[in-house]
Amino acid sequence: MGHIARINVLERLRQLFGGNPPHVQVAALPWRRGQDGVEIMLVTSRGTGRWVLPKGWPEGREELSEAASREALEEAGVEGRTDLSPIGHYFYGKETRTGLRRRCEVAVFPLYVEREAKRWREKKKRTRRWHPPEEASQLVEEPDLAELISEFAKNSTVQSA
Repeated sequence: MGHIARINVLERLRQLFGGNPPHVQVAALPWRRGQDGVEIMLVTSRGTGRWVLPKGWPEGREELSEAASREALEEAGVEGRTDLSPIGHYFYGKETRTGLRRRCEVAVFPLYVEREAKRWREKKKRTRRWHPPEEASQLVEEPDLAELISEFAKNSTVQSA
């Protein structure tokens, strides 16, 4: 059983024994084909400057994949084809303004980048950069996300998409 599968089992057990369900967020996994193969775009977070995927909260009745596309445009200035199904999920603790930690489950949707804007909503608040998958998986702090990035890059359908 892989790391992500163990985490998912532990999360379901936590809920079974009375833990609150996690809050659901979405993330886009922006990718493209570079000269040396698949490349992954990461952005810096606004608060700490650490490398993350563009992510956020679904709005209204927005489909999760649509929310991931919107977050990619707002936070990274990229547009393209977003998969309708997530490639997986990861969990993390989000600190609120009051200092409390909120448990979040993030559904990750691949987004094949077709356009990169020169200006976008959060350009002055974030840096975006393309990375080889191995490097991207080492730069993110969440082990589950690192594993998702690695597995995504190994997926042979990505190479021919």
